[in-house]
Amino acid sequence: MNNKKRRLLYLVIPVLLIIIVFIMARSKMKKDSGEIVKEISVTSGTIQNIISTTGTVLPKNRLAIKPPVSGRVESILVKEGQKVKTGETLAWMSSTERAALLDAAQGQGQAKLKYWQEVYKPIALMAPIDGEVIVATVQPGQTVSTSDAVVVLSDQLIVRAQVDETDIGKIRLDQNAFVSLDSYPDTKIKATVEHLYYESKTVNNVTIYEVDLIPEEIPVFFRSGMNATIDFIENSKENIPVLPPEAIYKDEEGDFVLIKQDGNKGPVKRIIKLGISDDKNVEIVSGVNLNDIVIVRSAKFSLPESDIGTNPFMPSRNRKSQSQSGR
Repeated sequence: MNNKKRRLLYLVIPVLLIIIVFIMARSKMKKDSGEIVKEISVTSGTIQNIISTTGTVLPKNRLAIKPPVSGRVESILVKEGQKVKTGETLAWMSSTERAALLDAAQGQGQAKLKYWQEVYKPIALMAPIDGEVIVATVQPGQTVSTSDAVVVLSDQLIVRAQVDETDIGKIRLDQNAFVSLDSYPDTKIKATVEHLYYESKTVNNVTIYEVDLIPEEIPVFFRSGMNATIDFIENSKENIPVLPPEAIYKDEEGDFVLIKQDGNKGPVKRIIKLGISDDKNVEIVSGVNLNDIVIVRSAKFSLPESDIGTNPFMPSRNRKSQSQSGR
């Protein structure tokens, strides 16, 4: 072999090696930019469909105790938050005439005052229902009229929700819900729907319907007027087979999954029936068993070659080759 052929061989071999390396790297890039395959198990989980809205804590029946005549409050026997029974005396008051008579008698000595206190009895304000005192701000000696509330009672605190008209069809009597007060966001209070109002209201140009909920237990920190977030449970299922939505495919035969087989065999297609779903999982009614291994295939993202260099801040092969040819 002469020197000319040897030199040519020395030039060709490195070029061939570079071409082979480039082809192998290119095929690897194509392989890496293909599918992402992962395996997941069919597990048991819980799915809840929730309708969220806002509401306010209110008395179910708010009863203001007003005096039958104008006069002066002599004493208040209850305080806010106190439980009272029907017929229990809440306060004593004097009519305007009795108050004037007692004031005049007081200047004539204690004996005269005591006489008129026994002869002219005060008026008792009594509780007409069993309930809780939610307002008792009137002080003894204060003058009141027949339009003033001396004490306000509530038989039970409830939560009144404002439900959008698009969701009211999903709310039903005795439906379960969870209430979270803005003041105590970490405490979830279970409640049930007690009443759906038939007349709508317009709030901020939105048509809403009011819904009353009864808490299973009234927490001690419940106060009338508190704002709340209500989550209505539309559907709820526990201990059901679930899969994430990306594991489920659909074709002309219906919904299906790819089940892994033992050995080196490829996955097998299996038709399934779906149930309820939420943002994370879908109920599998039939077609799979717990702990079945499901194959999930997804495309790996990669930039098209034609897009390389279109951004002025990205390197461009065309610009590079142009700059080299221009030198």
